[in-house]
Amino acid sequence: MDHIFTPILYAPLLLALYIITKHFLRKLRNHPPAPFLIIPIIGHLYLFKKPLQRSLAKISDRHGTVLLLQFGSRKVLLVSSPSAAEECFTKNDIIFANRPHLMAGKHLGYNFTSLAWSSYGDHWRNLRRITSVEMFSNHRLQMFHGIRVDEVKSMVKRINSSAMAEKSVDMKSTFFELMLNVMMRTIAGKRYYGENVEDIEEATRFREMVQETFRIGGATNVGDFLPALKLLVSKLEKSLVVLQQNRDEFMQDMIKNCRKRMEKEGTVTASEVEGNKKSLIEVLLTLQEKEPEYYKDEIIRSLMLVLLAAGTDTSVGTMEWALSLMLNHPETLKKAQAEIDERIGHERLVDESDINNLPYLRCIINETFRMYPAGPLLVPHESSEETTVGGYRVPGGTMLLVNLWAIHNDPKLWDEPRKFKPERFEGLEGVRDGYKMMPFGSGRRSCPGEGLAIRMVALSLGCIVQCFDWQRIGEELVDMTEGTGLTLPKAQPLVAKCKARPVMANLLSQI
Repeated sequence: MDHIFTPILYAPLLLALYIITKHFLRKLRNHPPAPFLIIPIIGHLYLFKKPLQRSLAKISDRHGTVLLLQFGSRKVLLVSSPSAAEECFTKNDIIFANRPHLMAGKHLGYNFTSLAWSSYGDHWRNLRRITSVEMFSNHRLQMFHGIRVDEVKSMVKRINSSAMAEKSVDMKSTFFELMLNVMMRTIAGKRYYGENVEDIEEATRFREMVQETFRIGGATNVGDFLPALKLLVSKLEKSLVVLQQNRDEFMQDMIKNCRKRMEKEGTVTASEVEGNKKSLIEVLLTLQEKEPEYYKDEIIRSLMLVLLAAGTDTSVGTMEWALSLMLNHPETLKKAQAEIDERIGHERLVDESDINNLPYLRCIINETFRMYPAGPLLVPHESSEETTVGGYRVPGGTMLLVNLWAIHNDPKLWDEPRKFKPERFEGLEGVRDGYKMMPFGSGRRSCPGEGLAIRMVALSLGCIVQCFDWQRIGEELVDMTEGTGLTLPKAQPLVAKCKARPVMANLLSQI
C-alpha cells in the first residue's frame, strides 16, 4: 500500500521545488520582484480580492512599485509609482502601445481592429488621426456645443420637476440619460431618453443594447487568464457575439438612414455638413465620399461604438462621485455655489466658456478625478518586445497595468490622500500633475476624449450646483463604497433630494 501514498507525500515537495525554482529564475533573469508564492496554473490570482485596484495596491505596498505578476498564463507588469509610470509612457511608450488580446477586444472590438483594442501601427495611427481631427478637435467640440447645453438644460428641467414634487432623484440614472442623449445626438442626431423621442421602438432597442453592453461588456473573463477554463465561459462568449451583432446592426441602420437622408437632401458632399445640426455620422459619411478607403462603414461603426461606450460610463461615474463627495462635505457645496453666484450670477446658466473662471469647481472635479479615477487601472497595455522598467527586464508580450488609483492615493505623494480636500489643487492648470495625477492616462494611448469629458462634467455639475440646494436622503453620510468594474462605479447608486434655490427661481421657470 505504501507505493499508493508516495505521490501524495511528494506533492508538497514538488510544489516547494517549483516555487523555489521560479523564484531563482526570476532573480537570474533580473525580472521585477513578485510575491514569493506562485501557485502552478493560477499564478498569483489567489491573492486578488475586490475591488482589484485596492488589492493590487496592498500587494505593491508589500513587494514594491514595479512587480511582475503571473495572472494564470499571462505575465503582468504592475506599476504603482509616478517614476515607473513615466518610464512606461515616455522611454517605453511605443513598446507598451499594444493591447493584450482579451475576449472583449475580439468580439466587441472588431477582432482587435477598433480604436480601443487595435495594436499600435498604421491602422491604429489612422484611427487616432480621424478621432483627433474629426471627433475631438476644438472645432468639432465647439460644433456640438449647442447639443450639450440643450441636454444639460433638459436635465435641469427634469430635476426641477422632481424637486417641485418633493421626490428624491436617482442621480446615476439622471447622469446616465444625460450622457447617452448627448452622445447619440452628437453621433446620429437622435435622443433616446426623456421627452421628444422620435422613434419609440428604436429608442427601446437602443436602451436594451446599452444595458446589455454595460452588463456583460465589462465582465471579468477568467478564460483570458486560464485558457483551460475557456469552456466554462463559453456562455459569456456567446453572449458577447450576440451583443456585438446587435450593436453592429443598430449602428449600420443608423449609417444607412443618415446616408439616405443626405442623398435625399443633396448634402452628401455639400459644405453645409459643417453646420451645427449635422451629426458625426454625417460628417464621416461626407469624408467617405472623398476618401472611401479610410472611412469605410465598419470604421465608422467601430468609432461610434467606442465613443458611445467610453464617453458615457466614465463621465457618469465622475459626476456621481463628485456630487456624493459634496453631499458629504456640504461646506464644499456652499463654497462652489458662492463662486458661481459671484462670477456668473443668477440671470443665466453656467456655460462651458465659464469653466476657466470657476477655479474652485475645477478643484472639486480634480479632487474627484484623484480620489476616484474613472479608469483605476487604465486600459491594459502590452509590450511588443523585451524592455527595462525600474532597472528590471520585462519580457515581450507582458500585459501592463498602471495602478492609477494607488498613485492617486499614495500617502507618500499626497497629504491625507483619502480626505476630500479640493483646495490641494488651487493654482493647478488642467487636470494633470506630472505622472502623479493623470486621470486620462498618458502617452500615445491616453484618452482622446479628455476635452469632451471635462466640458461635460464641469458644465453638468456647475449647472446643478448653481440651480439647486442638495441634501442627503437621511442623516447618514452617502455610502462611498466602491463597486466592481473597469470604471470604478459606486457600489450603491447615488439618490439625493434637492430644492430649487430661491435666487434661481426666475431662470428655472424659463427653462
